[in-house]
Amino acid sequence: MESELKTLNPNPAQIQPTQRSPPVDDNLTKDDRPLLKPEPVPPGPTQNPATTTAPGIEELEKKYAAYVRRDVYGVMGRGDLPWVEKLLLGLALVTLVPLRVVSGLTVLVLYYFICRICTAFLAPNREDEQEDYAHMGGWRRAVIVQTGRFCSRALLFIFGFYWISETHRDIVDVSFNGKFGTQAESKDQSQDSARPGVIVSNHVSYLDILYHMSSSFPSFVAKRSVAKLPLIGLISKCLGCVYVQRESKSSDFKGVSGIVNDRIKEAHQDKNAPMMMLFPEGTTTNGDFLLPFKTGAFLAKAPVLPVILRYPYQRFSPAWDSISGVRHVFFLLCQFVNYMEVTKLPVYHPSQQEKDDPRLYAENVRRLMAHEGGLVLSDIGLAEKRVYHAALNGNTSIPTVLHQKDD
Repeated sequence: MESELKTLNPNPAQIQPTQRSPPVDDNLTKDDRPLLKPEPVPPGPTQNPATTTAPGIEELEKKYAAYVRRDVYGVMGRGDLPWVEKLLLGLALVTLVPLRVVSGLTVLVLYYFICRICTAFLAPNREDEQEDYAHMGGWRRAVIVQTGRFCSRALLFIFGFYWISETHRDIVDVSFNGKFGTQAESKDQSQDSARPGVIVSNHVSYLDILYHMSSSFPSFVAKRSVAKLPLIGLISKCLGCVYVQRESKSSDFKGVSGIVNDRIKEAHQDKNAPMMMLFPEGTTTNGDFLLPFKTGAFLAKAPVLPVILRYPYQRFSPAWDSISGVRHVFFLLCQFVNYMEVTKLPVYHPSQQEKDDPRLYAENVRRLMAHEGGLVLSDIGLAEKRVYHAALNGNTSIPTVLHQKDD
């Protein structure tokens, strides 16, 4: 505001002093210029306002490379498609999409009724304002877990993931990480001490959840509203999801962090307890980068199981980065074949120094996953993703989005 306030007097340097000034009419000396006016623009060639108020696409893609889509469908899935791709989409729209939608809903409803039968006449486990059926034992839990894994894999098959390549690495080199030797599964360790407390994975798409459900059926962290969704709500309770809620209603409420820590310790010590699954990046990328890790999965000082997911593609990338959910699901259902590659690293046992410093623990696991998975380390996060999305949607008020970083 101060830079826009202009003095009412002309520039003194431009006034030629005289000894005697003739009388001047007051009406002629009245300055009608406004107090507020835009800054003067230096002389130069005419510029396009779009290029001066917002960064160019190339600059955005370089700065926010972790969220850039590079498939046939272009930025935000709104690229100009060749006629061959349009023909394939039209063909899939009348053949694959209806079949996959009906099949997917059938599997979902079937598993819902299985969960409903297995939890009939049972009260959910209620602790710290959480509610789940994951701590029940016996045949009910066994049926829920096994059918859940089968139905999750069936859904992936319906979505076109007919084959999933899985690689298990027993020994990895960690010398690059400031350690010496290798990190490996030790056969001399007891089964309890070697059991991880949590699975940590890079986050590329909502499809990650289906894979982990089909592989180990772990518990996730979800919004409180998920528990109230039709069909999905009961399934999330059977998974043992930890629900995030803004406010606490009881004085002894631990908070999500405390509950997650307790669940991780429980899973590490008790083989019958549900395993926790966390995405420490906090958001999805295009699958080629690894964002900074949050420390939530490492505060419990328990061993972690790193898992790396990749989605090779030819036409459409299954990564859910800068594309809307509806558009992503539609294009995914239109692909005749989709691909997924999974790399499971050995259980990572933290050193005493890493136990004392969760940030160091998280960073070392992150660097190991990037090294073994061929991922590029990036220092941006969710706030920058919002900035990138705002810019793609034509919002020139980019700095205002940065204020959401603390959220």
